[in-house]
Amino acid sequence: MPTTSEIDADLNLFEKDIRQLKIEYEQFFGGGKKRPPSEIEWRLETMLKRYSDRGASMNYSQRFRYGNLVQMYSKFRDIFRKRMRQKEEGTVQRHFGAAAREIEKERARLQALASKPPAAAQTPFAISCKDPDQEVKKVEELFEAFRAAKEQAGEKDKSLSREAFQRFVRQKTDQIKRQESASEVEYVVTVEGKHVRLKARVKS
Repeated sequence: MPTTSEIDADLNLFEKDIRQLKIEYEQFFGGGKKRPPSEIEWRLETMLKRYSDRGASMNYSQRFRYGNLVQMYSKFRDIFRKRMRQKEEGTVQRHFGAAAREIEKERARLQALASKPPAAAQTPFAISCKDPDQEVKKVEELFEAFRAAKEQAGEKDKSLSREAFQRFVRQKTDQIKRQESASEVEYVVTVEGKHVRLKARVKS
């Protein structure tokens, strides 16, 4: 299973290759290159296949970034394949302006999306715990969701550590279980306006 740093490196390479693919296709359709960038496209397809089976190994923010990159690549790929068919059929125009404008429109849309809280944060992210010390993976997923939502909302808090968050969840779970005579506590990450909230309640 790849480490967090290895996944980050792969995502950086994935993004770099998407941008390079766009550049080289523009050159190809503009007559500056004789062949389409098949090698870069092969690398991107290989990365897609690799991480289609590795979703569980990514944390919350990595999954969010990966989803945006896949969406960007899929959009570009559809545009380029359409242009290739037109070129092969002899119906392609000699300029790349329409496709370029479509790409820039998609880039602007994705940038606007990245400036907002992710959909998974707007639609509450929730887990339930009986014993946080025995459910460390759940607490880590909650921490990643909470931190990613705060970053996307512009509420970065570098003082919040994973260890401190684990202690908080442990203490809060014990408190609610004692006060409410409950066996399980649910934690929910929500975005209310521009503020991120972490709510704890008895699991119904």
